[in-house]
Amino acid sequence: MFGINGGEFLVLLVVALVVLGPERLPHYAEQLAGLVKSARRFAKGAQAQMREELGPEFDDIDWQKLDPRQYDPRRIVREALTEAWNDDDDEPVVKKSTQASTSGAATGGGVDLGKKSAEPAKAAPAPYDEDAT
Repeated sequence: MFGINGGEFLVLLVVALVVLGPERLPHYAEQLAGLVKSARRFAKGAQAQMREELGPEFDDIDWQKLDPRQYDPRRIVREALTEAWNDDDDEPVVKKSTQASTSGAATGGGVDLGKKSAEPAKAAPAPYDEDAT
């Protein structure tokens, strides 16, 4: 349940017995049992309140889809890129930059993207401010 196997659970029990001692262990076990019962009551009450407020739509919710453990950033990026590729009629999305980022672009070398050819952007001279220097 919490990623603890049987051997680790036994070690935790022995450590708890040594740390708490046999006198205080039953008291803490009772408190733990009460905490678990109140947590279950709280969860059932929240579920009943959600069912009451949402009505019949509550049964239609796909709870597995809302599980945060299903979040995979690679899949989300891949789907977003696939959608962007398909929206442009199978042509890649090309963004024009305002500055030359490679030496080939600075010397006027074009970039061949297959279906589209883009001219390199000409870099404008940087503004000069005498007061700043």
